[in-house]
Amino acid sequence: MDDLERCGWAGEDTQMVRYHDEEWGVPEHDDRTLFEFLTLEGAQAGLSWRTILHRRDTYRAAFEGYDLERIAAYGDADVARLLADPGIIRNRAKVAATIGNAQAALAVIEDWGTLDRFVWQFVDDVVKVNRPRHLGDVPAETDESRAMSKELRRRGFRFVGPTICYAFMQATGMVNDHLVTCFRQRAV
Repeated sequence: MDDLERCGWAGEDTQMVRYHDEEWGVPEHDDRTLFEFLTLEGAQAGLSWRTILHRRDTYRAAFEGYDLERIAAYGDADVARLLADPGIIRNRAKVAATIGNAQAALAVIEDWGTLDRFVWQFVDDVVKVNRPRHLGDVPAETDESRAMSKELRRRGFRFVGPTICYAFMQATGMVNDHLVTCFRQRAV
């Protein structure tokens, strides 16, 4: 391991460090990647991010590269296939939520043009830069994540509570919560 100072949650796990150093907090505008993070953050509910991150490639394969049209059309055979896949979290409610969320995302895209435009409205299309000194200074949810959660639920999304939405906002760079001592704080 190098001598760079990072946010403490990255730990020493190679995948976690790579994710922290290369992705977390970097502004994301690709609809598929945004949907991927929404799916993964929902899958994390009740679990650790490390658990989900280590299954990320399997999730990509299982959900066909997060092709919204294909996922939205999944039927019973697809649900059975997913529930039999040991590489993802085999929770029927989370699998059903991903399918329903793909359908809801397509409706958002029809209304807004892109999922990107829709989700970034909650931060007025500008990265919110926080300057936390300690992990304890980072909130679990904010007014923005509560507003996002409320609107997503109104539109039929599931597994999108305010805490999940805030984690999504952090992951996709809508919010920069790297600690002030972290080498990535200024970079993103």
